[in-house]
Amino acid sequence: MTPEKWNIVFILADDLGWNQVGYHGTGYYETPNIDRISAEGISFSNAYSANPVCSPTRGSIMTGKNSARLHLTNYIPGSPYPHAMLTTPTMAECLPMEEFTLAELMKANGYVTGHFGKWHLSPDKNYVPGRPFDPASQGFDDIFTSVKPEPDADPAADAHHAVEITERTLKFIEENKDKPFFAWVSHHVVHRPIMEEESLIAKYAAKPGSEDPVNNPIMGAMIETMDKGIGQIIDMLEELELTERTIVIFYSDNGGYEQLQDQAPFRGGKAMVFEGGIKVPLAIKWPGVVAAGAKNDELVISDDFFPTLADILDFEKLPEDIDGISLLPVLEGNGNLERNTLYFHYPHYHHQGFKPAGAIHEGDYKLIEWFEQSISGEGKAYDLYNLAMDPGEKNDLSELMPEKVIEMADRLQQWRKDVGAQEMDLNEAYLPEKADWRNMDSMD
Repeated sequence: MTPEKWNIVFILADDLGWNQVGYHGTGYYETPNIDRISAEGISFSNAYSANPVCSPTRGSIMTGKNSARLHLTNYIPGSPYPHAMLTTPTMAECLPMEEFTLAELMKANGYVTGHFGKWHLSPDKNYVPGRPFDPASQGFDDIFTSVKPEPDADPAADAHHAVEITERTLKFIEENKDKPFFAWVSHHVVHRPIMEEESLIAKYAAKPGSEDPVNNPIMGAMIETMDKGIGQIIDMLEELELTERTIVIFYSDNGGYEQLQDQAPFRGGKAMVFEGGIKVPLAIKWPGVVAAGAKNDELVISDDFFPTLADILDFEKLPEDIDGISLLPVLEGNGNLERNTLYFHYPHYHHQGFKPAGAIHEGDYKLIEWFEQSISGEGKAYDLYNLAMDPGEKNDLSELMPEKVIEMADRLQQWRKDVGAQEMDLNEAYLPEKADWRNMDSMD
């Protein structure tokens, strides 16, 4: 029997790599409950985040609009780099109040809404109940906000709030079991600073492969704690006889942090538009609709969640400038997405030394534009990869296929114009010897 309204539990990990879930093949990280979502639902092998860092992707999930359109293209508040070669755009300081959010969509359809964990869409993290830009002003009823731990936090004291996030979610579900609910379960795992209880870290340090760059014992411990909480949520849905009335989504906001854990088989990591920075795990469990164990390799992006959930709710009054598309045909197993292109825009310098770039993924090919070179006219501005043959982006084809480069570059630039993306420009204050200084205080 189909429920009148589906409950929705959206679980979002932070900086979790594509290769850190069991259903993608890892034998090191233990994610039995995340894997259960995949086994009882559908997994997407080509799911992407709209941006290689957190705030922009979260904004795209909340609105269905690409981060380039939102002018929210870096983590909040970002870094200015006053003496870099290119000027950094003055981006939005938060998710604008005029945007119609996913939580507001749910409330408009009679749902009670809960936010538990990381927000990072306000001008700062000094959250106050009812303050503009904080969760309460963006459509959430029941709210617990948390931030990542300080480096000297006690690892044994639930430093990343994974246990507390779970407990608050369980309480919310139990209290609202007789109402349609939307639970936004937003973890800090596995964001830096990485830390966890010592005995759990020791378990992973003793496992075979712990010295492999793709495996990090501390992250293994952190992921196990998060996964255990996810299992508790799934079990409570079962105990309350809500399983058959609840959609469960698991996703990560961007790729993993390469300096702490290799993203193999992909290149790069967080803050880079290489696959390691934007390709993420996605699994959706929808009892009675999605075939158990289904797998899909179509291109999916974080912009798609908003229109998908609106489609499930039969909500038709969406903003006209939505960038995502509904995944309903794929979820219901009766159609394709009819999409072969995704776009990415990261016009910022990153404190790990990563350079501003954009990308277009079209069919088997992916073109990366390096903004310093394309804007200055000096140096090699484009990389071209055949992802079907070279998922690790090791073999640059740009010199072998110049016409393909021109065609894809033109489409990427036209897309930026179409969405009103903020562009970079040459910086009159450029000083090569100070280019990597993050702010004016660096000169003191």
